[in-house]
Amino acid sequence: MKIFTGSSNPILAEEIASYLKMDLGKSVLEQFSDGEIHFYIDENVRGEDVFVIQTGAQETSFHLMQLFIMIDALKRASAERITAVIPYYCYARQDWKDRPRVPISARLVADLIEASGANRVLTMDLHSPQIQGFFSIPVDNLVARVVLEKYFKSLDLENLTIISPDAGGVGRARWFAKRMNASLGIIDKRRPAPNIAKVLHVIGDVEGRDVIILDDMVDTGGTLVQSVEALIKKGARKVFAACTHPVLSGKAMERINGSELKQLVVTNTIPLDGKKKISDKITVLSVAELFGEAIRRIHQGESVSSLFE
Repeated sequence: MKIFTGSSNPILAEEIASYLKMDLGKSVLEQFSDGEIHFYIDENVRGEDVFVIQTGAQETSFHLMQLFIMIDALKRASAERITAVIPYYCYARQDWKDRPRVPISARLVADLIEASGANRVLTMDLHSPQIQGFFSIPVDNLVARVVLEKYFKSLDLENLTIISPDAGGVGRARWFAKRMNASLGIIDKRRPAPNIAKVLHVIGDVEGRDVIILDDMVDTGGTLVQSVEALIKKGARKVFAACTHPVLSGKAMERINGSELKQLVVTNTIPLDGKKKISDKITVLSVAELFGEAIRRIHQGESVSSLFE
């Protein structure tokens, strides 16, 4: 087994390799002066079970192209099996035609990953679980909720309500509420345009209770901040938020810092760079051990789903 990494999240890749007591594979990833990506493998991979770690991050399309090129190089170097390890599957929000004459970009990315030569995909908290059906190769969709659950249980919160920020996330929130022995609530919102949401109603009991808003990602922070305001108006005592993928683009940090949110708990599927330093409201949890154990089980032909039982 060998593990290679692109440039999107090398720190997470190092943590995963450390958990597996391995060194990252030797390779060179660079750019020509016109921006073209150049990659070559600096060791033999013939007949190897290879894992390529590359997440969607700030330069999304650039990092995707890196992934395609790396997979193609490994395929042409006769790797026995190539698993694309994609902690944050970008373009996942574009998974259906919400209006005429638009692409289904999540499906396109799936097609490109397969065309590059990947034999398997390992990812975490897909925006829509049905994206697994876009692939004709096996897809393992890990869940970060086990890591988030351990952290929030250490806070000893009482009278807790788990809030889904929309109808699509109810299944995720219900699972978490059951594990946390908490009640469940939902926020009814409308999204008139991309990155714009309007909170309409809070469904569920939040008065005098601690609340955790659970989502798969936080992008611009607009929906999150509006949800916090709505919950405070409904009488919530303290409002926390948790998400797997901290995209945090645009004015997200400014909005979060100016809100009544107590804490935003995220994982390191996306590197935060300096964003954590400019906000004491952000707590980052590592999912390296979860990915490392999943990689070990895939390599040894063991069950991955039993990680969450």
